[in-house]
Amino acid sequence: MTEPMETPGGENYLATLAGIVSDVGSIERRIARAQIEQLRVLAAAGRLAEEQIAPRNAKVRLHDMALRSIAAEVGGVLRTTDRTVQRRIGEARTIIEGFPAAVVAWESGRIVREHVRAIVDAGTTLPAEMWGEFEAIAIERCEQDTPNRVRGELEILALRMHPRSFAERHEEAAAGRCVRLMPGRDGMSDLIATLPTVIAEGIHDRLTQQARAIVDTREERATGDDTNVVATDARTSDQVRADVFADLLLAGTPALDDTRDTSAGPLGAIRARVQVLVPAATLTGDEDGPCDLSGRSPIDPASARTLAGDTGVWQRLFHDPTTGVTIATDSYRVPSGMRRFLQARDQHCRFPGCRVAAIRCEVDHTHDHALGGATELSNLAHLCQRHHSMKQFTAWRVRQLQGGVLEWTSPLGRTYREDAPTPAVAFTPAAPPVPGESAPF
Repeated sequence: MTEPMETPGGENYLATLAGIVSDVGSIERRIARAQIEQLRVLAAAGRLAEEQIAPRNAKVRLHDMALRSIAAEVGGVLRTTDRTVQRRIGEARTIIEGFPAAVVAWESGRIVREHVRAIVDAGTTLPAEMWGEFEAIAIERCEQDTPNRVRGELEILALRMHPRSFAERHEEAAAGRCVRLMPGRDGMSDLIATLPTVIAEGIHDRLTQQARAIVDTREERATGDDTNVVATDARTSDQVRADVFADLLLAGTPALDDTRDTSAGPLGAIRARVQVLVPAATLTGDEDGPCDLSGRSPIDPASARTLAGDTGVWQRLFHDPTTGVTIATDSYRVPSGMRRFLQARDQHCRFPGCRVAAIRCEVDHTHDHALGGATELSNLAHLCQRHHSMKQFTAWRVRQLQGGVLEWTSPLGRTYREDAPTPAVAFTPAAPPVPGESAPF
């Protein structure tokens, strides 16, 4: 039997630790009270949107416009997007109005925020009329254990309580199948597909089988005379699976021997309409800095060079070599030159905080064309469909200042300045060439 370790530092250590633990608990309770108060305020914002419309017209579109406007107003204070605020308003109403007993338990310190999240996540899979019954059982369980331990139990409880069959619920859930793109870092992104489990498992299994065949072929050649070729392919199974996935979607068939393929591979099959800003030195291979996929995230220079050389919809953007201001653009399949210039200038939706790429936005007349607004660069800017509608149907107002600057005014009179984005690529004058040295291109 081992002797218990002595407490380091003795009584002073214990006293200090007790103070730290007490402070952490006190701060946590204050944070909880503030979080609950914010949820109540956000829920009130959602109810306000309903109250503004209900006396006159209960149309869903009008309610949504009122909610968007309120969300944008709050977003300006929180320094976040109106989409994020609108989502938070919806979540707040669900928690405050749908699970009031859980909020009371949280407020009294019997459970914590993550308990509430677990209760809401599981409970909202049930019909609203069953939330109260589920909530009472869930709170009692949450008081006895940590959130990570009760989450699975609450999900099972909700499944058992549900009045509809699994087949019915699956059919409804399948209606929400979708594909989402989540930009990541260092030129990478996550492509997320929400599919019925049997389909998703089938896709993953097929990718695994084909990846395994490629790896097996590589190993077989390693025992023969192709060791030099095989040595260049050191991909892991996960990497091969990802490459097969890209090949199947972009080219239709997987490249069974990617080590011998001298073509552009999946990149060669891309015919998407994209806007990429690339330094000239990157195109020539003299630099390896990141390039900008407008409105999204950086991409690696090799991919940018491949796209520039092979695609028919590549857009070349020309900037003033000193200031970096876009002055012209050229491409193969494009709308008017004015639209091309605006895409290069705006890069994304010009509503405060919005990052929807310009190529997915609408060109809007800042001063309405029907009211005499001219079709000229100083009166045009890109707005996504959401914010174009907000400009039309809510009390948000905008005027365009010199240099493509937009000044937005909220219904409360708050103003937000939207400067034209700084081009991601700018050239500076180079040093005079060395006498007798040839040009680098």
